[in-house]
Amino acid sequence: MSDFSTQWLKVSEPFPHVFHVELARSPVNAFSSDYWRQYGKLFDALREAHESGTDIRAVVISSAFPKLFTAGLDLTSASSLGSSAADTSQDAARASLSMRGVLLEFQHAIGAPERCAFPVIVAVHGPVVGLGVDLISACDIRYAASNAAFSIKEVDIGLAPDVGTLAYITKITSNMSLAREFTYTGRFFSSAEAEKLGLVSKVVEGGRDEVVKAALELGKVIASKSPVAVAGAKHLITHSRDHTVAENLLYTGAWNGAALMTNDILENLRATKTKGVPKFAPLGIKSKL
Repeated sequence: MSDFSTQWLKVSEPFPHVFHVELARSPVNAFSSDYWRQYGKLFDALREAHESGTDIRAVVISSAFPKLFTAGLDLTSASSLGSSAADTSQDAARASLSMRGVLLEFQHAIGAPERCAFPVIVAVHGPVVGLGVDLISACDIRYAASNAAFSIKEVDIGLAPDVGTLAYITKITSNMSLAREFTYTGRFFSSAEAEKLGLVSKVVEGGRDEVVKAALELGKVIASKSPVAVAGAKHLITHSRDHTVAENLLYTGAWNGAALMTNDILENLRATKTKGVPKFAPLGIKSKL
């Protein structure tokens, strides 16, 4: 998938409809401003390609490096970012608004997987530091190798996490006591503790190769399902997270009022009857303009 690969992001299609995005900025996948902007643009490009007919049904994110997922934010880049965003020639309000604009752009980039109609699975191993927790929080499914170690590190720098962790953690985890402990202390916690927190859904014994294999196998299973059903389920789960039960039920009724007219239902019935494999059309429609 050289059309999607960039300087620090390798994109391949190891199985039909399952794309693999590998983080590959040497030596430790530290996120500079150019890197996180590149990350956000890649997922926006995948989303746009999917909407135009490219048959993407699942994406797996992993690190290309054998020893770690990411060391988090590139602190050298962060220092220059802060000094350029806060123009001391302006008053405090204008400087603050300038910094806010940068932070919102940062959040938008790291949150890009949530804007995709297809599920995004992240497979982590080794250290997952700071921004790495922000990044995985915006993904649909999180698998961890048994050697993974996480740290919500921002408190040790002197700030509260501001790119996604605190927005997501109360919605995607189930143990607020642990979430607060990890956030307030910045201490590393194991894959077993991450599973206890509810941050990851599966711990895979081993390291990078084992967890990536498991995530890709999951991607294959998801890719075999109706794209209409999977995309609708992702959209409705996210809607449910951010709305009341009553609001979500009303919205789901409107959504499925249209979605139930899909040919994918008939294709599933045909495949069941003939003991065959269902064949689904791409979700996106290529523009004729």
